[in-house]
Amino acid sequence: MPYPFSGQAPVICCPALLGRALGVPQENFFGIRSGRSRRPCPDSLPGVFILTAKVASLFVRTFSHGCFACPHRRTHHVRRRSASVTFRGAGACPSSRVRDVGHPVRGGAGPARKPAAAFTCGIINAKSGRCPENCAFCAQSAHHQTDSPVYPLYDTDTLLRRAEELAANNVDRFGIVTSGTAPSDRDFDALCESALRIGREVKIGLCASLGLLTPERAARLREAGFTSYHHNLETSASHFPSICTTHAYEQDLETVRVARSAGFRVCSCGIFGLGETWEQRIELSQTLTDLGVDSLPLNFLNPIPGTPLGDSPLLPPSEALRVVALMRLLHPEQDVLICGGRSKTFGQWQSWVFAAGANGVMTGNYLTTKGCAFCDDAEMYEVLGLREERS
Repeated sequence: MPYPFSGQAPVICCPALLGRALGVPQENFFGIRSGRSRRPCPDSLPGVFILTAKVASLFVRTFSHGCFACPHRRTHHVRRRSASVTFRGAGACPSSRVRDVGHPVRGGAGPARKPAAAFTCGIINAKSGRCPENCAFCAQSAHHQTDSPVYPLYDTDTLLRRAEELAANNVDRFGIVTSGTAPSDRDFDALCESALRIGREVKIGLCASLGLLTPERAARLREAGFTSYHHNLETSASHFPSICTTHAYEQDLETVRVARSAGFRVCSCGIFGLGETWEQRIELSQTLTDLGVDSLPLNFLNPIPGTPLGDSPLLPPSEALRVVALMRLLHPEQDVLICGGRSKTFGQWQSWVFAAGANGVMTGNYLTTKGCAFCDDAEMYEVLGLREERS
């Protein structure tokens, strides 16, 4: 597997690198023409989002902790009024002409912070199959004919063993996922009891992914020891009717709002490769900004036979890397994780997701598909010089 920038700690990405990742000319990267006019450039990004120098400032200022590597060798600066940020790289950076760019753009999730240096999460498919929703990509939907396993909720001992396995492999966060719109009252009570025991016996962060959420259930999950709540929007509002028709997009938005209000660290993004356009990817990004999520789990379609999207092609690695770079650029203060579809989509280029802006991965198996082995991801982190940060 080729490891980019190995032998040095990943430090910072200059706009030149990110511009190349997105396939945008350097002079157009921030939506500004070269020269004095500084007029918006219509061909920057997918032609629907103008990135200004203020966005550039926010991006490079908040990345000084290091998720990227810069191919240039000269130290360069970006000044923000009274502050000056130095970026270590490897040469003369053409972006160093950006000066005094003022306050960052409005938006983002919660107070300004830096994402974790590098971390991992793992999940368990605690209840599988027979989901009443008709999501076009999902192997667990009762509307599709797939080979996905079907079983009831795991007992506490099974969940505990998985938590211990993840903790033994230095995984930061353990996500308990159930199929269906939301758990029954009986299953919900059992999950809360399991979480209390895991919290007493295993040192690992707990994340719940239990579908639609009410304020009452959110409060109970907090009491049980869950600190994070995961709920993907799957895609943009404009594309959602093409993916799912059994519940409204607003219900997903409300679940994220409820989780935020309850004090959870909220993890939400979507799946890329569902036939959405670049404009719709940016639409999803803006929705996530408006919701104030803390972490963006990026999934890439792994087509499952028997689903409506079973014959869809995989996203090319080059396009998937542009998606990672785009989401990082638009969410400089949030965690960006690479989750489902990582090995299938990126193949031998998996390590390049960190050069494109990710600062974490989901390790181990996914819900119904095989993922990456713990040892392989640990080796990748070690070779890249990434610092794992336990929660």
